Amino acid sequence: MKYIAVLWLCGVFFSSQARQLIACGHPDYPPVSWAEKQRLVGVAPTVVRQLFKELGYEIKLQALGNWKRCLLEVSKGRADIVVAAYHIKSREPFLDFSTQPIMADPIGIFVNSDKIDHYQSQVDLKGKTIGLLLGDSFGDQFDRFIKQHTKIEYVSQGQQNFEKLALARIDFMPIGISTGALQSQKLGYQQQISLAPLTINTEHYYLALGRGSKLSQHLPYLNRRLGELEASGEIKRLITQYSQRYLKLDHQPEVNIEAN
Repeated sequence: MKYIAVLWLCGVFFSSQARQLIACGHPDYPPVSWAEKQRLVGVAPTVVRQLFKELGYEIKLQALGNWKRCLLEVSKGRADIVVAAYHIKSREPFLDFSTQPIMADPIGIFVNSDKIDHYQSQVDLKGKTIGLLLGDSFGDQFDRFIKQHTKIEYVSQGQQNFEKLALARIDFMPIGISTGALQSQKLGYQQQISLAPLTINTEHYYLALGRGSKLSQHLPYLNRRLGELEASGEIKRLITQYSQRYLKLDHQPEVNIEAN
């Protein structure tokens, strides 16, 4: 009987362990996600943790260095979930995306304030030096444009691009408008860095699972719940909460978004 009890306890332990999932995300993209004390926080980590909790899983949120590393870990099967990612063709071989987005992400072009008058249309970006994070994408069309018409300088941390732009060591930096404004304010570059008056596109952040994973069976549920959170205003509320948290204006506990 003792032997049977030990086997049963071991089975419970390994079953519990098997249901823990590793999730990663962009470490420098508030309020969507960012690394805070080696832990991933933000709108997307909160949503993903809650929805998978509803499905009976425990989520371990990891800040795996840079953004490219997160994508690599999921592509190699060493992590299970990307909490939020653009749906672009180059990621389809290793990611299954939700059809319902977590949130929209209007893309802006940030430039040195002294040179803002030089950027009135996308044509003005040709021949310029662009600062990108490793793993960055801004949609298939704009990705093609920058590869063909700009000089790309990659960095591993988002703060590096802001510093280089403030010192005019790069010409421009594409980034989500809300994200760029938050980081510029937090880093104290509101005077040196400005949003150029030109439109790029609006991308969307989707929940993404390792392609071929058994987790993909849950996509219908995840899509439904993401739609409910958007319709109820929860996503908008989380965006406000985490924007304030990033700027150190709000230390309220995370919002509970249990299923209806």
